[in-house]
Amino acid sequence: MAKQIEGVYEAILSCAKKEFLEKGYKDASLRIIAQEAGTSTGSIYTRFGDKEGLFEAIVAPAANQLTEMFLGIQEDFHNLNESTQRAEMGQYTSNHQIAMLDFIYAHFDEFCLLLDCAQGTRFSAFLDKLVDIEVEYTYKYMEVIGCESVKSGLITEDFIHIVTTAYFNGMFEVVRHRMNKADAVKYIHLLNNYHMQGFTTIFNPERESPGATDTGSTVGF
Repeated sequence: MAKQIEGVYEAILSCAKKEFLEKGYKDASLRIIAQEAGTSTGSIYTRFGDKEGLFEAIVAPAANQLTEMFLGIQEDFHNLNESTQRAEMGQYTSNHQIAMLDFIYAHFDEFCLLLDCAQGTRFSAFLDKLVDIEVEYTYKYMEVIGCESVKSGLITEDFIHIVTTAYFNGMFEVVRHRMNKADAVKYIHLLNNYHMQGFTTIFNPERESPGATDTGSTVGF
C-alpha cells in the first residue's frame, strides 16, 4: 500500500466541505475536490471509499454526537420520578434545547450540509431520526402522567408525529436561514413557548375546550 502523504486527508475534507456546501451532494464533483486539494480522485477513493463515504466523513461525527446527546437528554428525563417530570418538563426542555443549539452552532457547516445538501445520501433522513426519538419519549412521558388524551384515543401517534415534525423543522430553520446565534437563541425561546402552549392542550385537553378563543394564557418555563 502506498504511503499516504501527510495533510492530504485534511485537505480533501476541507475542499469537499466547500464543494458540498456550494453545490449539494448530488452536484458536487470529486474531480474538482481532488483538484482543489492537490491530489487525485483515486486518492479520494482510497481514503473514503466513494463520494458518499467522503460526505459521511464530514457530517457523521456531528450528526451522531447530536443524536447521542438528544437520546441522553431524553433518557435522563425519563428516569426522573413522575412529580419531577410534571414540574420540570418545560424548563428541562428549554434548557437542553439551548444546549443542543450551542452544539449545532459549534458545528454549523456540518448541520448546513445535513439539512440542505444531503439529498441522495442516507443523511437526508437525519431530522426524521430525531423526530422518531422525540415521538417515542413523548409517549413515554404521557404514559408516566397518565395522559387521558391518549387513553381516550383523542391524540394519536400520527398526530404526535406531525406536531413533532413541525417542531424540529422549526428548530432547524435557524440553520437554514443562516441566523446569527444571538437571534437563533431568541427564536428558539419563542418557538419553545409556542409549542409548549400547544402541547399543554395535548397533555391536558380538559384545560382548553374546542373552539375556545381565549389567547391570554401565560406561557412560561
